[in-house]
Amino acid sequence: MERLEIQRIEKEKWHQLEAKDLERRNEELEELCLLEGCFPEAEKLKRDTRLLSQWKHYIQCDGSPDPSISPEINTFISLWKEETNETLEEVIAKSKLVLNLIEKLKLILLETPPYDLEDKNIKQYQGSILELQELLHLKFNKATEILLRQASTLADLDSGSMEKVIQDENVTLYVWANLKKNPRYKSVRFSETQIGFEIPRILATSDIALRLLHTHYDHVTPLCPVPTSLREYTATVNHLVKDEVKYEETAIDKELQEEGKQQENESNSVHEEETKFEEQSGSEVQTSFVPEDSEATKCELEMNLLSETVLSAQFLLVKNANEKPYIFEDSEVDLCQFTTLGGVYHLDILELPPQCKPMKGWMIVEILKEGLQKYIYPPETTEDVETENAFPPIEVTLEVQENVIFFEDPMVARWDAEGKHWQTDGISNVSYKPEDRLITFSLETLGPVTLIQDAHINMPFQSWELTPLDVDKVLLTVTTVFTTIQIQIKENLCLLASITLSNKKHFSILEGKWMTPISFICALKEAGLNIFPSEHSHFYVVINYKDPLIEMKAYRQLALLSSAFAFGWSKWNIVCSSNKVIVKLKEHLSEKPIQKPNWTLLMFSGDRAQRLKINENSETFSEALKEETEFHSTLYHMVKDFASQKAMEKIRSSSCQLIDSVCYMLLSTRVLSYS
Repeated sequence: MERLEIQRIEKEKWHQLEAKDLERRNEELEELCLLEGCFPEAEKLKRDTRLLSQWKHYIQCDGSPDPSISPEINTFISLWKEETNETLEEVIAKSKLVLNLIEKLKLILLETPPYDLEDKNIKQYQGSILELQELLHLKFNKATEILLRQASTLADLDSGSMEKVIQDENVTLYVWANLKKNPRYKSVRFSETQIGFEIPRILATSDIALRLLHTHYDHVTPLCPVPTSLREYTATVNHLVKDEVKYEETAIDKELQEEGKQQENESNSVHEEETKFEEQSGSEVQTSFVPEDSEATKCELEMNLLSETVLSAQFLLVKNANEKPYIFEDSEVDLCQFTTLGGVYHLDILELPPQCKPMKGWMIVEILKEGLQKYIYPPETTEDVETENAFPPIEVTLEVQENVIFFEDPMVARWDAEGKHWQTDGISNVSYKPEDRLITFSLETLGPVTLIQDAHINMPFQSWELTPLDVDKVLLTVTTVFTTIQIQIKENLCLLASITLSNKKHFSILEGKWMTPISFICALKEAGLNIFPSEHSHFYVVINYKDPLIEMKAYRQLALLSSAFAFGWSKWNIVCSSNKVIVKLKEHLSEKPIQKPNWTLLMFSGDRAQRLKINENSETFSEALKEETEFHSTLYHMVKDFASQKAMEKIRSSSCQLIDSVCYMLLSTRVLSYS
């Protein structure tokens, strides 16, 4: 009887708390809506920044084209096509500008929200990127041909062959011309390094040149498609809101006209002589009032539209794809599961062009109409060759780019020009020396190759923590099996604070560089530090599935509180259902880390937040409410119950750009689902 009585009292208390929560829900959600107005505000600032960058480029007048303006980039491409006889050094110098233009176009596609991009602009930008990539590679081929024509004049006296090595921040080029054709000279090593080739006898006795062009960028992998679902959705919302604006404006006009008529009738019945004066004053009021009111309504509706579209864009970041991408061949590399790292190694066997000859103070050279030609190995017809092993695989030794981190031995993939994809067949005897950063393998035929790594090697995460630092600065720490990554967020910028590998600090060239969130995410991915799940990642990683809508709401509200509260991973987040998330939090106003933090557990289900009775060290999970606490509709109002006045003031005075950037990083890492 005592037990039943206790249960009855608890149930009654529970119902009272629920009733109290429902009673103030509308008020709390309205206040949250006002606070979340920071997201459309931040989006407006980002739009202004994009426009300002175009203006800055315009007034800079440095001679470089604006890649987003079609005539300018087309003129640049046409003029560069007309330039001939450029040396490798000249092409490499020009490539810095070209790579910068390509990077700008890629960032425009990534940073401009899909609802602000038209299909014609997407096609224009992607077309310009492809043209620049193809032209740059063509220029390298032309410059290589010019170099190889002079091979005999640049030959080494000891070896009798020609060797050229050019190293740059974006490109490393090795060229070797076989002038001596010594059948015993089968090992080609560049500049006293281990990088080079082991070639068969048939190549050692042929008029060929070997080229290893290592581009630290990847211009081979096809461009990622721009998502269309949000653009379609936003077009509909845009249309509806525009109709609503027109409807509101019409309603205001009608209302004012009716008021004017009523005033006119009254004035006619009372004072006929004063009618003209009243009509004039009425019309003056109308003309001064209508624009002001309709403009305010229009502005409010536009902000509502922007808020809706930002919400849709954020939801896309946590949305999981319904189907796994289809792969046609077993050897084809699934670019949703794997990622290319360290750029592309273009391996080529080239036919040696006719050499220039000195004659009476002149240099005479035969220029072939077809230009630089590739040597086909193995040849398509092998009737004249008697032995089966006349065309063995070519052994290649490459150096792995030092700014890229491989957590496991890299895999090698070759480019299939016909299928337009990377594949792993035709490659054998792969060995990797991590201390020397050298990888050796055998190829049946030379072509572009790249190194690949599992894109989800750092997923799922072990834990995460979001900690406020000084004014308008937050630290996000993500711990994986292999590494701990610390990211500082300040206004609309991110910085790689530190990387720890095997409990040792690792230096990266990215450290100390402030970048916009999207640029920062791209840079981390290119360095092999991928902690950013894609929409297909749940097919390759065992995740702690959470309802995407609840997950998105949680990130938005965590970002709002991030300037005064620290949040962290809780082991109970795995135990609770998919329509609830659990995080631990503590008030954090000092810049120094708290030695023994007293964490509080919060549970959030999208429309209800509560403090839990259990703590991180409890033996069993329970959703029981902490004593003397209540339900709230938002995390903000839940925290408000026990937060200090200073903390709440800090939250309300936070920069909208900081909140937006923190939210974007949480949405991009998806720590609630992938930890």
